[in-house]
Amino acid sequence: MNERVATCLLIAKVLVADGMMADHERAFLAKSIETLGLTEDEARIVRNLDGFDEAEKLVATLSEAKRRAVVDQLVEAALVDGKLSPHETKAVTAITKALGLS
Repeated sequence: MNERVATCLLIAKVLVADGMMADHERAFLAKSIETLGLTEDEARIVRNLDGFDEAEKLVATLSEAKRRAVVDQLVEAALVDGKLSPHETKAVTAITKALGLS
């Protein structure tokens, strides 16, 4: 797993935190996959939600600036539908803590 896949997996984790992924959330994930330049195989890993724990561990090894940039992306993902659910808040908070930023 690489940094790009790990970032997308964490984005996906936030997007599915409430147990479902709406169309606009799917679109956000697709745009993230495209923006980060994932291959089709890497995108499949993200879509299958394989490797959340490994993703957190990998991102936790990045510089503080990169970790903060990932958290910014997670917040953007959580807010993509214009509302912040308690599940999304919990997911972002947990990931932020796992990344050593809280």
